[in-house]
Amino acid sequence: MKTFGEDIKNIYEKNRSIFILITLNLIAAIALAVFGFVRLNPNISVMKVGYSDISGYKDGAWTDMLAFPLMALVLGVLHSFIAVKIYHKRGAGMTKFFLFTTFVVILSGFIVMARLLGEG
Repeated sequence: MKTFGEDIKNIYEKNRSIFILITLNLIAAIALAVFGFVRLNPNISVMKVGYSDISGYKDGAWTDMLAFPLMALVLGVLHSFIAVKIYHKRGAGMTKFFLFTTFVVILSGFIVMARLLGEG
């Protein structure tokens, strides 16, 4: 069984696009985590933490917004490990789809968090 480092080296040599997507996911996840931790203000007792078309914006504690940076770190790191495993078992096509979907989820989390923080 190959080690993780050998798998990454193999991906870098054979499929640079997958390596670029892994790197892009990690950068996006770190950016969302930093943005989330920097923009959250623990001095505010109540802030906007959710939105619904029926009830509008929902108030809550600032700690509820920690879900966004934590989600980004989980998606960025764990999905990179999973992508290497998918590449090893399923090939390049499925890995690209998985990584692109992960990037879209991280980007949508960034957009939602920015909108909620802008409403506060």
